[in-house]
Amino acid sequence: MSTRAPGARVPRSTADQTPPQAPAGTQRGGITLGPNDRLIGELHIDGDVRLGGTVQGEIHATGDVEVDDAARVNASLAGGDISIRGNVSGPVTARKRLVVARTGSLTGDVRVARLVIQDGATFSGNVSMGPQPDALTAAPEATAAASEPVAEVTAAEVAPETTPSRTDAKAKGKPKR
Repeated sequence: MSTRAPGARVPRSTADQTPPQAPAGTQRGGITLGPNDRLIGELHIDGDVRLGGTVQGEIHATGDVEVDDAARVNASLAGGDISIRGNVSGPVTARKRLVVARTGSLTGDVRVARLVIQDGATFSGNVSMGPQPDALTAAPEATAAASEPVAEVTAAEVAPETTPSRTDAKAKGKPKR
């Protein structure tokens, strides 16, 4: 039997309490930058990102990336689904889908699984499209090797083409049937 009065509360430090746990595999973070916020640098997040302010640098999210109407982003973006309604300048890699909305503007190369550019949106850049855009990312050494100049080949170095001999009726001068 307790010596406490019924209903009496015992003070407890919140440091001793464990935070409630979500089921395994469902806990994911998220961050929102408002219209007056500014981020300069790199952001790597296990979750979703919503950008509403000014961003310079790199954004890498395991979840989705959303660029609001008022956002001004001069950064590389990487995420699952990426939605652009503001102004983005920089390379974009979307593992699932990239949507440039009618109010959106994108200047930069993109690597995507699926691409949607709505009527009224602006886009300037190159597109690499396929089911696995992660496979398209090359190692820095491979990229440097690919940018080296290719040796030019002159016409004198190319072997003359030989014409294959034909064995059909046309080659033998027989009439068509």
